[in-house]
Amino acid sequence: MAYKSAEEILLPNERKMSAKEKREYTLHEMKRNKICYLMIAPFMLLFLVFTVIPIIMSLPMGFCDFDMAHFPRWVGLQNFYTLFIEDDVFLGSIRTTLIFALFTGPLSYALSFLLAWLINELHPVLKTAFTLIFYAPSMAGNIYFVWQLIFSGDSYGYLNSVLLDLSIITTPIQWLTDANYLLICVIIVQLWISMGAGFLALRAGFQGIDKSMYEAGAIEGISNRWQELIHITLPSMGPQLMFAAVMQIVSSFTVDIVGRMLCGFPSTDYKAHTIMTHAFDYGWVRYEMGYASAVCFVLFIAMLVCNNVISRILGKYMD
Repeated sequence: MAYKSAEEILLPNERKMSAKEKREYTLHEMKRNKICYLMIAPFMLLFLVFTVIPIIMSLPMGFCDFDMAHFPRWVGLQNFYTLFIEDDVFLGSIRTTLIFALFTGPLSYALSFLLAWLINELHPVLKTAFTLIFYAPSMAGNIYFVWQLIFSGDSYGYLNSVLLDLSIITTPIQWLTDANYLLICVIIVQLWISMGAGFLALRAGFQGIDKSMYEAGAIEGISNRWQELIHITLPSMGPQLMFAAVMQIVSSFTVDIVGRMLCGFPSTDYKAHTIMTHAFDYGWVRYEMGYASAVCFVLFIAMLVCNNVISRILGKYMD
């Protein structure tokens, strides 16, 4: 039987391919792009071993008692019962995580989109410079030291010094240890470092829009930038919008290291204690891996639900 060419098989606009034709076309494309698959193989292998397999293993481990010293013992729903009925710190961490998600998620997403939109209008050299400026905080490892200086609780802290000079306050405020202020400080820092992969995806999305679409829109009656945004820009950036939304969901629900680095561990009255911090506590401090896996399982379900909601909202831009 003669092998069909890709042109004979792939005719999506003229007819619907059969399952056999789809398999043949997929194999044909894999053979044609085998060098590309070979190049990504090292990363995919590491991703499989250190990310996919541990995630799969952690799901059933949440139903076990496992302290890394003894073989896992099946306990059923006991870990989840303890989480929601007896663990007051975990219940408080849910509230803290939701506050983070509600503030840092939408705000960071909107801020990333707005900055990407504004940067896209600049000169190419300025585009590169400002993209680096806003993306750099997400890569920096010593940013917490800078913010600790800003929020230092003595009169030499930058923020306290300014407020004292302006006579707004009379005594220094313990920004990172006072339960009334520390969560606000952590949210501010999280927003500052949130311009990561999602921001870059939106920048790429703006650059990938065909300029002729705006010219065609002007002919059709689009007269201002707001109409361009609604009718041309957003529909043309569906994949980038979805990717940025998923990244923001992940970053807002998995906030942990910012609170631990700024406010210590544990923070005052557990005010900066998130679900991910709770998982870190039981997984890497107490080595109760079964209980930590149960915490991560709850976090995974929450992120999955939120991701499905966002997918429904942005689904109209994916066609």
